[in-house]
Amino acid sequence: MGRLDGKVVLITGAAHGMGESHARRFAAEGARVVLGDVDQEAGGALARSLGEVALFARHDVAQERDWDGVVAAARERFGRIDALINNAAIFHARALEEESLEAFERILRVNVIGTWWGIRKLVAPMREIGGGSIVNISSIAGTRGIPQLSSYGTSKWAVRGLTKIAAAELGPFGIRVDSIHPGSIDETGMHRTPSDPAERARLVEPVPLRRSGRREEVSELAVFLASDASSYISGSEHVIDGGRTVW
Repeated sequence: MGRLDGKVVLITGAAHGMGESHARRFAAEGARVVLGDVDQEAGGALARSLGEVALFARHDVAQERDWDGVVAAARERFGRIDALINNAAIFHARALEEESLEAFERILRVNVIGTWWGIRKLVAPMREIGGGSIVNISSIAGTRGIPQLSSYGTSKWAVRGLTKIAAAELGPFGIRVDSIHPGSIDETGMHRTPSDPAERARLVEPVPLRRSGRREEVSELAVFLASDASSYISGSEHVIDGGRTVW
């Protein structure tokens, strides 16, 4: 018996990195998974590797019509949507003075508006079945002021706040909304993982556990929040950073 047997989970940004890890972990826990991504080749290949429990749909989270399409495809194939993992995001680091309006707006459209569309479009389908779980992937950059991350950090602070507002509004419908705040996680596609041992040691020195996190560890937390085991948890921030932000 899997922790997600009988549940249908929509995962955005599912073709690579952390999204791919979520897709594999959720399927292993018994969920039927709907995989959204702009990379049709990689997303389609992942869905085929997972078999009949998976459906891929080309999905740009910043576009309302794509949300309508992926939600309709999920309901047509599987009949319902029990959980949404708002995982899709883009990242870059740049000094505030050197940032462009175009780049700033692009990050906000994907990371914030994409998350907002997901929540908005899943309210009705989840309300119909008596509730559900929405998990928004934020970052520790949404809990601290980190230099060079004016655009990305702003977007993740917004996701943090949006999560709490949505939890307050949607709780009466049985819809839980939580945020996950990863620290440094290997192989997410967000940043380069150093190959040099000395450089890796320098980067993890501020982390009390003295290592980077693994994608699978974030996926385990997402599984818990999407499962019935977290049925009385909503509006919470779940930091997974090896203790990096304890001080």
